[in-house]
Amino acid sequence: MLYVAWSPVYAHPLPAGHRFPMAKYELLPEQLLYEGTLKPANFFEPQPMADADILLTHDAAYLHRLHTQQLTAAEIRKTGFPLSPALVQREVTILQGSVDGALRAMQHGVAFNIAGGTHHAYANRGEGFCLLNDIAAAANVLLHRQLATRILVVDLDVHQGNGTAHLFAGSQNVFTFSMHGAKNYPMHKEQSYLDVELPDGITDKPYLALLEHHLPRLMDTVEPDFVFYQAGVDILATDKLGRLAVSRQGCALRDRMVFETCRKHKVPVAVSMGGGYSAQISDIVEAHANTYRVAMEIYF
Repeated sequence: MLYVAWSPVYAHPLPAGHRFPMAKYELLPEQLLYEGTLKPANFFEPQPMADADILLTHDAAYLHRLHTQQLTAAEIRKTGFPLSPALVQREVTILQGSVDGALRAMQHGVAFNIAGGTHHAYANRGEGFCLLNDIAAAANVLLHRQLATRILVVDLDVHQGNGTAHLFAGSQNVFTFSMHGAKNYPMHKEQSYLDVELPDGITDKPYLALLEHHLPRLMDTVEPDFVFYQAGVDILATDKLGRLAVSRQGCALRDRMVFETCRKHKVPVAVSMGGGYSAQISDIVEAHANTYRVAMEIYF
């Protein structure tokens, strides 16, 4: 069974009228239910992550300032969000959703968090619409509980997973792979275990060829016992921020390659949504929905 973390707090953390496209967090589950790809039983609602687990990844002083709404104006501007208790509640719930999804992936091969992929958050600061790093937090919980020993992060969002790369720099347990726009945010890139920088305007064929070249080799060299997949759809040609030219079909083929590779190697994979900023919300929802459709086809 495909399990998917979703909570009402994912969709409504910001003041009315804020321009960031939060609508996808409601529309995506509605679409998947309407078309029959998923049923209500596929969804589970995570609770907020306990501070003790968050502190495996994030600094205590930073977490305290989030809880008490004490970020500076400059820090808030860097995140891109107006700070509020509802936003912090959303972030800590997303973290637990990724942990719970990972635990279910260990049983069923794959599981999803309908939010997450907050790969720009560092231990002591947030940026780029990310306050806390759900992939890093979930990876550290698995390591702490001795449920995994070698974790591969496959980050295919158009933006480099700079926070994740920095958090696991030099790690012998977590290996970060980021395939991202060379000229896109963040301007200062961190060093992942493997970075593949993409030129502006890259199309399906060369994009998929690069992924096909690197991913199987990583699976063979790293030999992970768990994979976290950041499945951002901001690689689309329609994306306002992406600068790439991948089609919706190409994005789905990307997802298929990741899932088929993980299944071939018998490695469970937990999926976080990541970014998507196309002008038409339907383009975002359809591309994200394809990730679920492909997973259902391959695993179930």
